[in-house]
Amino acid sequence: MKAMILAAGLGTRLRPLTNDRPKALVEIAGRTLLEITLARLRAFGVREVIINVHHFADLVSAYLKAHDNFGMRIEVSREEVLLDTGGGLKKAGWFFLEGSSRSDEPFLLHNVDVISTIDFARMVRSHKQNQALATLAVQKRESSRQLLFDEHQQLCGRRAGREAKPEIVRPSPRTQALAFSGIHVISPRLLARITEEGVFSIITSYLRLASEGENIAAFRADEYYWRDLGKPADLQQAAQDLEQKVF
Repeated sequence: MKAMILAAGLGTRLRPLTNDRPKALVEIAGRTLLEITLARLRAFGVREVIINVHHFADLVSAYLKAHDNFGMRIEVSREEVLLDTGGGLKKAGWFFLEGSSRSDEPFLLHNVDVISTIDFARMVRSHKQNQALATLAVQKRESSRQLLFDEHQQLCGRRAGREAKPEIVRPSPRTQALAFSGIHVISPRLLARITEEGVFSIITSYLRLASEGENIAAFRADEYYWRDLGKPADLQQAAQDLEQKVF
């Protein structure tokens, strides 16, 4: 199985830690976020990874070379202009279409600045059983941006804030607002369905495809540890959680 790590962001919320390095190379307990993410993927069985880079791109490449790519095949997708999650995936899409014999095998898309114990194997099984185009790990928790799912765990809209009017793309009598974790399982056939161009969020594509009747499914990850590492305080809390064996 292959994977992509989204690591091109500027990491502005992590300043001053990202004044001289990309967020992928910020550390928790002596290990970089990139190493932690790669180790999680490797433990699941992933051996081929593509990483998108922009901010201090050369530092990421040098880091991977110094660690012999952590024993994996790793490609780097350089973005001269930040393409956001959808544009980044579209640019790196070739990586998942190599070899016709593997064209139906789903792949993982993982933000470098999240840490979790989410069971990738269960998530992939759910994705295959549902015959989904994409499966998103979601949780019931507070978030400024929520995705809306129907009773069948199908994406049907989003809400930008608690007081904001929901954007509904597929009508449903009941919806549940869930927070996205930044971890996806994606079928390669999605790549041909991405018609957006330039800089765009993959969520934009998901919502359009859901409106067209495609299966964009939820994987409920409420039972797992998850933390966004967007701010220095989040890194400190994650280090404390690690020391206390919370995960």
